[in-house]
Amino acid sequence: QVQLVESGGGLVQAGGSLRLSCAVSGLTLSSYAMAWFRQAPGKEREYVSLISWSGDSTYYARSVKGRFTISKDNTKNTVSLEMNNLKPEDTAVYYCAAGADYMRLVRTTGVDYWGKGTLVTVSS
Repeated sequence: QVQLVESGGGLVQAGGSLRLSCAVSGLTLSSYAMAWFRQAPGKEREYVSLISWSGDSTYYARSVKGRFTISKDNTKNTVSLEMNNLKPEDTAVYYCAAGADYMRLVRTTGVDYWGKGTLVTVSS
């Protein structure tokens, strides 16, 4: 059974930092691209960041570029999202996602597997 389990969410002040982690089991990370999505209250789930199956390429939504960093460790079967200079508008449930085709992983329709999410709340 494929499982993606997020951790590291919580409450942080604006301007602070958090590191999210996703533990993956049941699939080989070297064969899958990984992504982070987020969903704020009352809004649709949106793409945040993407890393290719090889780990050579990373991509970011314009709203987080320069503040967030995605990484993947194929040996440890983990993917992380380092979030710096957090803003109240970053408040959302963050979801780890896996997809065989990284070119389609910028959309929810390109996701093959989802985690259950972890809540990040950024206070003023």
